[in-house]
Amino acid sequence: MIYIIMGVSGSGKTTIGKRLSKILEMPFYDADDYHNDKSIKKMKEELPLDDADRVSWLSLLSLRIRRWNLHGDAILACSALKRKYRYKLSNNNKVTFIFLDGKYDLIYKRLLERKNHFFTVPMLKSQFTTLEVPVNCIRISIDKSESDICLSIVNNIQKEVDAK
Repeated sequence: MIYIIMGVSGSGKTTIGKRLSKILEMPFYDADDYHNDKSIKKMKEELPLDDADRVSWLSLLSLRIRRWNLHGDAILACSALKRKYRYKLSNNNKVTFIFLDGKYDLIYKRLLERKNHFFTVPMLKSQFTTLEVPVNCIRISIDKSESDICLSIVNNIQKEVDAK
């Protein structure tokens, strides 16, 4: 199973994903590492990516997910903001989406504190506009500590495993 930690930029996908990777002893991957130079340049210029910008990125991620599934479980941090993006990632792949759900003001504050990342605060509004809140997922509120968020996710994953 590939556990996709999803949400808008600043919701904690990478931070939580890395912690879960250690707790669950699974490899961690970050979808940001698979953006092409053109997309990174566009985001640095505070221009939001559109669907056309994401086509090759999502295709590459879908292939990687298929490969990672062959080797066991893994964790991927990926925005996966739209239903059609999640469909592309999950198509013929074993995935579970974990939605890090937070209010705009909390995430805005986090982005102000973040250093050395190509995503900028002005683009946050476009991410909230683009976000299609997922239905079939593990939904976790991010208004608690990182430890509590990870514990909630681990408990939810265990419930899913036990139910199978």
